[in-house]
Amino acid sequence: MKYVIKKVTTMIITLFFVSVLVFFSFSLIPGNPAISKLGTEATPERIAALEHEMGLDRPLLERFGNWILGVVRGDFGTSYSYSQSVTGLLAEKIGTTLLLSVMAIIICVIIAIPLGIFMARKSDSKLDIILSGANQLIMAVPSFFSGILITLIFGIVFRLFTPGLFVSYHTNFFKCIGYLFFPAFSIALPKISMVSKLLKDNVLKESEKEYVRTAYSRGNATKTVFYKHVLGNALIPVITFLGMTFADIIAGSIIVEQVFSIPGLGRILLTSISGRDYPVIEAIILLLAFFVVLSNLIVDLLYHKFDPRIHV
Repeated sequence: MKYVIKKVTTMIITLFFVSVLVFFSFSLIPGNPAISKLGTEATPERIAALEHEMGLDRPLLERFGNWILGVVRGDFGTSYSYSQSVTGLLAEKIGTTLLLSVMAIIICVIIAIPLGIFMARKSDSKLDIILSGANQLIMAVPSFFSGILITLIFGIVFRLFTPGLFVSYHTNFFKCIGYLFFPAFSIALPKISMVSKLLKDNVLKESEKEYVRTAYSRGNATKTVFYKHVLGNALIPVITFLGMTFADIIAGSIIVEQVFSIPGLGRILLTSISGRDYPVIEAIILLLAFFVVLSNLIVDLLYHKFDPRIHV
């Protein structure tokens, strides 16, 4: 329990320092959100009035204090571009991005773990050499580029889905899942390569350890030794990697959303960057930081669950 409290406290402190860095970094960036919204031809009086409405004429520390108190209450302020609550704005979009991210990690687990086991079993064979080469190639391809190829092949050539015709999960959940499968697969592809290679290497390392020879000397069958001893220990670093990479998958989802015209956080983020809508940008970055520290916390707590030899 003390460990959990310590980790949660560390998480809160980390998020606070991230919020400080994010807020003051955007405050120092040249440019005026009021001018971005009104245009360069706006009169100084209109600009000053809008700055007052946005609170930009207040001292920097006062603005930060008001913003951080709002964040604690779940209020990220008001969007400059959309003139509505940032919390409400993100709540409408984050569900789609999270659903896409969860689908990507599920696809990764379903494909990568059996593939990693198969590659370990076929180690040093011709098939393993081919799969390893393909893994290296896929690992080097960015998700957005594989998304373009998937759109071209499966969307335009084979017409398995209609690019740009996204259906919200509020409207039809199963149609939404069907559309999101292809962008989720493009996000999962490089992770599948990484996880399968990591699992293969771990299985081969674990197979050479003393406890495996001891298990065989006691008369255990090969499958029993592999699935009960080797695979369990080999999966621990894989679980760690998957947990730590979840936030990276969310960030990849934001990018891939643009390729498949998905109205998630990615579209709002790009619009907000071009319009200097700092409250929205700060909220999204803080959310990403939250997912990073939360996934790290979950991984740390699962360590001892999966291997009692590990003491937190």
